[in-house]
Amino acid sequence: MSKYSLSFKLKVVQHYLSGLEGHKATAKRFGIEHSAVRKWSAAWELHGEAGLTTRHFSYSPAFKESVILHMREHRLSVREACAKFTIPAFSSVCQWERRYDEGGLEALTDNRRRKKTMPEQPENKAVAPSQTDLNPDEREELEQLRVEVAYLKKPAGLTQGKKRGETRHKTQVVNELRPQFPLARQLKAAGLARSTFYWQLACGKKPDKYADDKQQILTLFHKHKGRYGYRRIALAVRREGSQLNHKTVQRLMQHLGLASCIRGKKYTSYKGRYGKAAGNVLNRQFSADKPNQKWVTDVTEFKIGGEKLYLSPVLDLYNGEIVAYQMEARPRLSMVDDMLTKALAVLSEGEHPLLHSDQGWQYQMAHYQKRLREAGLRQSMSRKGNCYDNAVIESFFGMLKAECLHLGEYRNISELRAGIEEYIDYYNHERIKQKLKGLSPIEYRTQAPIAA
Repeated sequence: MSKYSLSFKLKVVQHYLSGLEGHKATAKRFGIEHSAVRKWSAAWELHGEAGLTTRHFSYSPAFKESVILHMREHRLSVREACAKFTIPAFSSVCQWERRYDEGGLEALTDNRRRKKTMPEQPENKAVAPSQTDLNPDEREELEQLRVEVAYLKKPAGLTQGKKRGETRHKTQVVNELRPQFPLARQLKAAGLARSTFYWQLACGKKPDKYADDKQQILTLFHKHKGRYGYRRIALAVRREGSQLNHKTVQRLMQHLGLASCIRGKKYTSYKGRYGKAAGNVLNRQFSADKPNQKWVTDVTEFKIGGEKLYLSPVLDLYNGEIVAYQMEARPRLSMVDDMLTKALAVLSEGEHPLLHSDQGWQYQMAHYQKRLREAGLRQSMSRKGNCYDNAVIESFFGMLKAECLHLGEYRNISELRAGIEEYIDYYNHERIKQKLKGLSPIEYRTQAPIAA
């Protein structure tokens, strides 16, 4: 029997999809593991309610092997694979993968008594559960939960810039969903009284008395490039003769979706223990006697116009040259994997450098570590929470952002990507360094004598 009922899982999913709280806060609210929130929400997005129904199968060895091969081919995490193939416990897939690596297909054979037999090939779509076994109260609850999920997903598609919890906005969402669901169920999901709903519809037809004030607030906000919050906006509008209260300004700014800019947080790929962490073999010995002897790598984040770009380079400690790099819109394992493929391509026969990184989740993955072992590379990791152990690549990121990102004007991610590619080429071929005797990294590698 499932530990959690279907109705409970739907409540967790609809609360998480509302966007009011993240997966960790949602898990704390419902007293469950945060990994369960991620798994249930991913399963619901892929399969609907069928993805939340616990099924007890005895999986065939061929099915287990196909899941493992599909996961590796498409570079999926274990939880992503479980969501796609509706496997209840991600620990099962971890166990399958460990047994498969140790003994192949034969090690996946399970001799325990089988309850059902899964098809030989995994199916992407799960069959919707039958409701014939549900009593009227349970069917009523499921219908209400469907309305609540539809209500919570609807604001994500609206572009009016209004606060999701505002009564007027709730009225708008309910009104747009009226052709699909009964009004009584929607009002219950939105927490609106029927009289309030109709009163808001009537008020929506009246002219906005704050229209001029909103335009003035928008003008001031953009004039100061988002640096002013509601308190300073209130002072600014008073300087121009308006008598708006600061609380009114705050409410109008919330209605317009305006918020002052804050200092961005630094990206970190550390998310706890995802696998086995290597020791600090490099130990801050940032000098090398020859090329391709010691490499360092990391991931950094760029933000332009609300979009993000991630860069994963490999730097040679011999001359500071960027050996290889990869840029993606999301920091997936595939980005680091493609970067490693490019870096291994530049190695000559007999070259097996030490590759140092932090304890980011990508570098702890079994797939990444297996590729290093197969290529003969030795892995090294910084100590937890110690950025100085990887100071050289951190220094490069600071230089890149100071000389490329902050000095250039980029309207979108595509222009930034082109600018980074141009800068790395400039950095390798033209940018001279005092420590390299006035040569660029590639000039130093090709001209300077290499110690035996």
